[in-house]
Amino acid sequence: MKKGVVSVAILLLTALIISTSFAEELPMVTAIGVKGLKRIEEGSIKAKVSQKIGEPLSQEKTTEDIKTIYKMGYFDDVKVEIDPFEGGIKVTYVVKEKPTIVRVGFQGNKKFKDDDLKDKIALTTGAISDVTLINDNASKLKTFYEDEGYYLAKVVPVVKKAEEGEVAVTYQIDEGQKVKIKEIKIEGNKAISASKIKKAMKTTERGMFSFILGGGYYKKDVMRADLERIKDLYYNNGYIKVTVGEPNIQLTDDKEGMKIGIQVSEGEQFKVSSVEIAGNKAFSEGELRKLIKLSPKTIFNKEILRKDVVSITDQYSNNGYALVAVSPDLIPSEETKETKVVYRIDEGDKYRIGRIEISGNTKTRDKVIRREIRLDEGDTFNASALKRSYERLNNLQFFEAVEVAPKPKPEEKLVDLDVKVKEKPTGFLSVGGGYSSVDKFVAMVDITQGNLFGKGQYIKLRGVLGGRSSFYELSFRDPWFMDKPISFGTSIYKTTRKYGNFERKATGLEVSFGKSFWEYWGASIAYNLEKATIYNVKSNASSTIKDQEGTKTTSSISTSVGRDTRDNYLDPLKGSKNTAGLTFAGLGGTNAFLKGLLDSSWYFPMFDVTTIHLRGRAAYATGLFGKKLPLYERYYVGGIYTVRGLGYGDAGPKDPNGEAIGGEKELVFNAEYIFPIVQEYKFKGLVFFDAGRAYATGETFGSDLRYTTGAGIRWVSPIGPIRIEWGYNLDKRAGESSSKVEFTFGSFF
Repeated sequence: MKKGVVSVAILLLTALIISTSFAEELPMVTAIGVKGLKRIEEGSIKAKVSQKIGEPLSQEKTTEDIKTIYKMGYFDDVKVEIDPFEGGIKVTYVVKEKPTIVRVGFQGNKKFKDDDLKDKIALTTGAISDVTLINDNASKLKTFYEDEGYYLAKVVPVVKKAEEGEVAVTYQIDEGQKVKIKEIKIEGNKAISASKIKKAMKTTERGMFSFILGGGYYKKDVMRADLERIKDLYYNNGYIKVTVGEPNIQLTDDKEGMKIGIQVSEGEQFKVSSVEIAGNKAFSEGELRKLIKLSPKTIFNKEILRKDVVSITDQYSNNGYALVAVSPDLIPSEETKETKVVYRIDEGDKYRIGRIEISGNTKTRDKVIRREIRLDEGDTFNASALKRSYERLNNLQFFEAVEVAPKPKPEEKLVDLDVKVKEKPTGFLSVGGGYSSVDKFVAMVDITQGNLFGKGQYIKLRGVLGGRSSFYELSFRDPWFMDKPISFGTSIYKTTRKYGNFERKATGLEVSFGKSFWEYWGASIAYNLEKATIYNVKSNASSTIKDQEGTKTTSSISTSVGRDTRDNYLDPLKGSKNTAGLTFAGLGGTNAFLKGLLDSSWYFPMFDVTTIHLRGRAAYATGLFGKKLPLYERYYVGGIYTVRGLGYGDAGPKDPNGEAIGGEKELVFNAEYIFPIVQEYKFKGLVFFDAGRAYATGETFGSDLRYTTGAGIRWVSPIGPIRIEWGYNLDKRAGESSSKVEFTFGSFF
């Protein structure tokens, strides 16, 4: 604002009021007007002013009105004019509007297109030309360049007048060159090694694998967080007086690299002298002490302290105390180098669930959302149930975004739940192709509706045609059959596949029911009827294959029980899935066999956004009543779903012709490290190590495992999960390739 103009206006107004007060009473305001408006509505100004018609003129009010109007952010100048009017005076607020931005452009950018840069700023055409806003967006561009490694980038906004009341904003950019972190030097540390400190940081030196793992460039926000991580590392080892200085950055002579120095002052190491609890009423000290892991005479550890606070908070918030606050208080003694820890608890009141409001669902029915919420109106507030409600809604895969926001009402001791969802398309027509080491080139058509009629039901029609196989399926699933917490599913399918020395075709029907119990457990039972034919058996095929030529039927019952605690079914960061299954065939039909499976999969979060995934499977199968186990019911280990880098069935028994014939037992282990590549698009990379084998009768279970390693990418795309993975055979044998690239669409492990 032009402070001089406003000040003069205020002084003139003051002089008028003073001179009038000596002569007679203050004049009455008979009209209020606004001048100078072009785009802003007059009503929006009048709504802000405190000076009213029919009241005496007030210097205090008009002065405050000038400030209020200016704070609206639309004006460069605001002043007041006073004129005689109908037996009183007219107060006119004279404004000068800020110009409108009619163009936002960039100059000097070479590494990034204009559209890329526009996505990083909040300044658009039609906005008011505000200096603060323009400069803030220049800072955003500077931060973006720094995050991409251009530490020396300069961004200068240039504002030019276009027409009357219009300006063009151009960001002049000098990108400079990328500056890699050559060295991070920790100084002043004695108790903790520099390597351990650098391991705790997310800012890293640029290395050989940085193009995969990221890092190697300076980011101001990340470095600021790293300084706190260094402090936390020391706090976790008892150094509660540690100080960490600001990073000292020096560029190399060629300006292509930087060295970062971080000064640490460790202080003395402290132990815990005692642990006390204060403010607790709802729970006894004995109950709370069972939750506390920090103990006297041990080295102070902030991470244990944090977990104690979480445990105490959970104890309260899971029992109705929605606004509980737990504050740890440290009382150190410099003489003894010990600190007393006091957990101070402000319990607040006990709350119940009030109204549960659902919004944003235009297709999905309220009951589909409500049945996933683990709290009902009138229930005692429970934070864990609230979190689980979010996970269950997210796992429906119906929504682009889910928000479950508690809204406390202290006067009523209630917490309303505001459940907001943003729906995403759940119906897809997918036409595409891929390549598989088993089927070679594959064409596929997939018509799926994951939320049929908004009822949460799933229907799918799928056709896959490959060089060596085909598969057609129509399936339906209702997770709440007849509005009961029982799932129902059915499918019909037809498949053909060419093997080395024979072909197989089959048609089948399956009907299944499932039931969830407790929170994470579930069980299912399924009936399957299949007619399968082995035909076109070559003359040189082994007797194992020739013995099974012809048509047979399988009538089987399968049961399974499992526990699934994954936070997200498609893209888990933490949790586990454990399943035990049993299949019995022999209820009619010509085949009779028994199959059992144990499958355990675990996800461990690392560094907030990366995951270690470990999976193990063990299975057993045998023929019954003197009948042989069919070839197509045996275990074939090798390929993208078992041991990557090997061909289908390569890690298992083969006939004298080298044809994979599957085993009666299998053992498979998978270990993966999964990391984000483009986090916002759920595009990830991974490295893996696999081991496994299938075994024939008489072979020692667990012996002669096959080993592979490799890397891949995964994308949770809008039409489903996509995997592309390359596996390297660590123990190549005769007839095997050294590596394989495989592609799948539709599911991960």
